[in-house]
Amino acid sequence: MKVTDVSIAEKEREFDFNDNDFDRICKLIYEHAGISLSKQKRDMVYSRVARRLRATGLTSFENYLAHLENSGPDELQAFTNSLTTNLTSFFREPHHFPILAEHISHQKHRPISIWCSAASTGEEPYSLAITMAELFGTLSPPVKILASDLDTNVLDQADRGVYADERVEMMEQSRVQRFFLRGSGANAGRVKVRPELRQLIVFRRTNLLDDDWKLRGPFDAIFCRNVMIYFDKPTQARILERFVPLLRPNGLLFAGHSESLAHVSHLYRLRGKTVYELVKQRSAQESA
Repeated sequence: MKVTDVSIAEKEREFDFNDNDFDRICKLIYEHAGISLSKQKRDMVYSRVARRLRATGLTSFENYLAHLENSGPDELQAFTNSLTTNLTSFFREPHHFPILAEHISHQKHRPISIWCSAASTGEEPYSLAITMAELFGTLSPPVKILASDLDTNVLDQADRGVYADERVEMMEQSRVQRFFLRGSGANAGRVKVRPELRQLIVFRRTNLLDDDWKLRGPFDAIFCRNVMIYFDKPTQARILERFVPLLRPNGLLFAGHSESLAHVSHLYRLRGKTVYELVKQRSAQESA
């Protein structure tokens, strides 16, 4: 982009937004959520945080940031929600789900536990629930799915389990018919996840930077897909190290298609197609 273009864009902005504002926002979101923002995200940051200025009635980023640093947790959560990216879809990166099903098929003699650590608006945990229902041949398999996210807004949407028709149009119609209820009247054009599947999932807010996640393992699988790309390498390593005692000895960690765990090769080895297993196969007694 030419310098003249940037100047025009700056003039067209509703609020003044300078380097100091951007740097303060980057510092706050990194400290609170571990998200590392590059300079290329500047326009995105302006657009999203400007919504908070309008919502709070403040007229400058400087005043808003002063307000944010002295306000309670509600505004900090709203600020965090505004900068959280929630791109998702049902059965995204579809190769992972048959791998999960094959893995769990050898564990069907006992209850199964799965953690979806970036649940967003719910498509991923519901895809996991559908996969398990198909594997066990029932809408009520012996499976519990913990679905967590930092963003409280998307968790509320996920908890409702209601989606526009186009969100499921790429899914096999047999799946849609079995696992969703179609709306009518005022709800026409929408689908709702069947309540049996909803019962398999517990939605809760979790910040991966918190010292205590208040989770009890072990999990048969952890899905942490397209999350690490927002953290710097030291933060990634700390989180991935904390996953280790939460996995069963033969548990699987599912990462996003653009993510690599090469920097923690002492902890995880690649099993194939961005699926990882523990390097050290701990005993069942140690993992309990």
